[in-house]
Amino acid sequence: MDRPASVGELTAILRQGGYLADRGLATALYVALELDRPVLLEGEVGVGKTEVAKVLAAVFGRQLIRLQCYEGIDTSQALYEWDYARQMLHIRALSERQVADEQAVEKLFGPRFLLERPLLAAIRAGDRAVPLIDEVDRADDEFEAFLLELLSDFQISIPEVGTIRAERPPLVVLTSNRTRELHDALKRRCLYHWIGYPPPDTETEIVLTRAPGVSEALTRKVVAAVNRLRELDLAKPPGVAETIDWARTLDVLGATELTPDMAADTLGAVVKERDDLDVVRDSLEEITSGG
Repeated sequence: MDRPASVGELTAILRQGGYLADRGLATALYVALELDRPVLLEGEVGVGKTEVAKVLAAVFGRQLIRLQCYEGIDTSQALYEWDYARQMLHIRALSERQVADEQAVEKLFGPRFLLERPLLAAIRAGDRAVPLIDEVDRADDEFEAFLLELLSDFQISIPEVGTIRAERPPLVVLTSNRTRELHDALKRRCLYHWIGYPPPDTETEIVLTRAPGVSEALTRKVVAAVNRLRELDLAKPPGVAETIDWARTLDVLGATELTPDMAADTLGAVVKERDDLDVVRDSLEEITSGG
């Protein structure tokens, strides 16, 4: 699919893909596409940050290349590593004269023996890909610094091979749950957008889009209950993903009403912390009242 002609067109395209983006998010993504800039999405857990990249890849017919960050991740997991087993087999197949030949040895560190990891794959794919660097805040400072070359120049340097550049820049999406503050150097290279909890009417529409089998009446009650949960002093307030899960769970059980008893039986779909469960159980009457 060609690039959208306007923010409104991109909003409509995302909606067709099942993602309801507000004006601010759609504007950030449109500008990112137009200016070939990475976009950094921050927000609470479960508000749809990762889903943005998935839907962008789907609606524009691009390959989603996902790098899940974690503590201790390094370049060998993210960029490339050498196929040492294959290199050893190749060395064994060489004669003594060939082993002594420097050029023959140098070939051991060429593209033939390079194992491609997500970021190298993304650079090579260029604008045919949507690289998703998910939960970048979980990685350490060194890995964050490593990303700067990629985000500014859409290129990576491999000492044994040289610099590999994207022919046309990919649309890079980074997400962060703010478990730690990201450095200014990384933020400067990205467009930024904060994704918060949507208004109740929008959240209802999102649930109905993602779980079309659930009745609107039940969905509105679930959304109202989730918004009350977010007002409690919870360690991990439920995100939109949990709202969808709760609505689907109730629908599977054949529920037409969100009663305190039904809520108690299905809390595991929406509350994922032991201490939070205790807090919520003490407030089930209030949480399920109204709608």
